[in-house]
Amino acid sequence: MELSIREAKARFAEAAAAAARGEPVVVTRYGRPFVELVSAQRTSGMDFEKAENVRRALGLDGLTVRLPADFDDPAFSRHGPGLPD
Repeated sequence: MELSIREAKARFAEAAAAAARGEPVVVTRYGRPFVELVSAQRTSGMDFEKAENVRRALGLDGLTVRLPADFDDPAFSRHGPGLPD
């Protein structure tokens, strides 16, 4: 969405809602981009679909990770020697 400053003042609620949905909202001044509205809400969590696409692009589809049998041995934890978390 691209609005002049005058339009942005008149349609601010609509522009803010569009920015909150993730749409790019650019306010122009004299026909040139002046300000961009963005959502203040940050997405959380992992985007598994994007991660899968990256794995595919890097050729890591068949990669498996093998951990040693004693991987979760308490002797190697931070609690064994009395270290804080």
